Amino acid sequence: MSDKMRINKYLSQAGVLSRRKADEAVAEGLITINGNIAQMGDMVGDGDVVMYNGVDVSIKSHKDVIVAYNKPLGLVCTSKEADKDSIFRKLDVEADGNLYYVGRLDKDSQGLLLLTNDGELANQIQKARNHHEKEYVVRVDKEIDEAFLKAMRSGVPILDRVTRPCKVYKKGPNTFSIILTEGINRQIRRMCEYLGYRVVYLKRIRVMNIKIGDLKPGEYRFLEPDEERKLRGMCR
Repeated sequence: MSDKMRINKYLSQAGVLSRRKADEAVAEGLITINGNIAQMGDMVGDGDVVMYNGVDVSIKSHKDVIVAYNKPLGLVCTSKEADKDSIFRKLDVEADGNLYYVGRLDKDSQGLLLLTNDGELANQIQKARNHHEKEYVVRVDKEIDEAFLKAMRSGVPILDRVTRPCKVYKKGPNTFSIILTEGINRQIRRMCEYLGYRVVYLKRIRVMNIKIGDLKPGEYRFLEPDEERKLRGMCR
């Protein structure tokens, strides 16, 4: 690390805490820099000794992990302690620091979920202003027509806003694929409901350049080096 960075970014890149949680830890006096209690906005550079709860934190010794996971139906994106159906009760991935899910999937949805201990990367992927693509296959409870496809593509009013224009392709009488560049809570389900349709199947098959491939429900794999390089390049 050649340039100084804010303490919250340092802790995020070290995979210890998200930026928000890092700010909370600083406010609570849990972070020290060179033996002094850190203050909000403090900068950290080479040679500085950062500790969280008395444990040394080092970016240099930290190994980044990025996992592609096929989340099965019935599991939720919460911490292990918060829910008996948490994905983290089923996943056994060794990682330095905390493992974050990137773009949650609800209990009734399945498919590709990225997980990483690189908090900064997770942040960049999820920021709506970056317009990163996420692709889904969706089946609804009745036949879709051109009016439905046009409305979905143009933008649908939900939660006091109109969704961004997106790509939608018909795959079958009741089935379509959709590529979103934002992440509103239960977005596809809400869009369909507004147009009088109910989602009966929803599977995410791609996040940016990462595809679900032949992963079976509950299986995961570590990203290939070239996949990770391209993913990080898209986040710059």
